Order: sequence, then C-alpha cells, then structure tokens
Amino acid sequence: MDNNNRNEILLVEDDDNIRRFITIHLTSNGFVVNEAALGAEALLSFELSRPDIVVLDIMLPDADGFEICRKLRERDPAIIIVFLTARGQDLDKIKGLEIGADDYIVKPFNPLELVARIKAILRRTDIALQPQRLVLQSGPIRMDLNSNKVFKCDDCIELTPKEFHMIKTFLEHPNTALSRNELLNLVWGEDFIGDPKTVDVHVRKLREKIEDDSSNPYWIETVWGVGYRFREDD
Repeated sequence: MDNNNRNEILLVEDDDNIRRFITIHLTSNGFVVNEAALGAEALLSFELSRPDIVVLDIMLPDADGFEICRKLRERDPAIIIVFLTARGQDLDKIKGLEIGADDYIVKPFNPLELVARIKAILRRTDIALQPQRLVLQSGPIRMDLNSNKVFKCDDCIELTPKEFHMIKTFLEHPNTALSRNELLNLVWGEDFIGDPKTVDVHVRKLREKIEDDSSNPYWIETVWGVGYRFREDD
C-alpha cells in the first residue's frame, strides 16, 4: 500500500441509492470507488483490487458484515475498515471495533462527516506508519519504526494501524498514566468524533496480542479512575 496515494475505496452497501449517493461524495473528494452490494462480491472485489479502505455495511442480504470484516482483516491486517450501518446500539459498536473496524458510523449520516473521518484516519495512519530509523522497546516488546513492525521477543505481532499507533503511544510514554481522553487525542486525534469506549476495545485487543495472560495483564496496566499505563521494563 502506497502511503502517499491511498485513495482506493471498496464501498459495500446493498441499497443502490445510498451506494450511489456515497460514491458521488467520495469521488468528488478524490477517491477511487469500487462498489459491491453483496458480501461475496465484496470479498472477490477485495482480492482483485486490494483497496486501501473498506466502507462496510453490516446488514447485507447474503452475509453478516461483522464476518466480512473478520475475513478482510485476516487477509490484510493493515486494511482500514469503516462500518457504515443503521445498527447504532453500543453492543454493535463495541463488537465492530473489537473485530477490527477503525471507525463506526451510524445511519442516517452526513456524507461530509464520512469523508472527514476517512481523511482523518488516513492522516493518523500515515503519521503512525511513517518510516523512521528508530526502535522503541520495553522488555521483550520492541517496535521497529523503520520496518513498521512490532515484536514480542523475536515473534512479529500482527497489528492494525490503530493498534500500531496505540502501542507506539504507550512506548513513547512509559510509566505514564494516560486517561482515555488523552489516548483519544494522541491516537485518534483531536478531531475524532466517536465513542470513548473505542479506547477500551483497542486496549483489550492489544492485551490479547502482547500479554502472556490478557486477563491478568502485565504490560498494559489499568489505572482505576484514570485510564491505562504501559510498564517500562529494561
């Protein structure tokens, strides 16, 4: 994926009118849009075009959008996925974020907000993934910012762009209690419009990937009444 020209979007939406409406706004903002109305069609299109971003409905005629998200994330851990759906309950939002979505937008929506959120995600991931000759490390957790890889001991850990940015933030602020709002500002940016619960969801996913026992975490500590702290260990 070329970070300097990440503009191809796969739009998965079964309503023809909504799909055309979204496509018009995305293309007018410089994005190249491939459309799919079904889950199977979306997976095939993804394999053929390898888009940079997927805008995904949950309620598809032939598939569960959550399951499509899981399959896309398995095929490309770095793909940016934005849910755009009428299912607005907190449990749906949390589930969507837990399985790998980078954002979750509820219908009805303002198309300008969708474009703004996509651009904000691209800005943040471009910064997070920008190659640098630098290594951040605490104990066996090592981040190589030149290769954009994170290791636990010698094992490479597959991370989403948001998880990469979050663990980078933790490693840059060791032994510092960071509130949820501070993490939102540092990882998602001050222009983020969304549910603060996304911080807890991403911390939970990170713990599953870097902790020996995610139910009894050592590296990412919960600071009750504040937020989270990453342990520094030489």
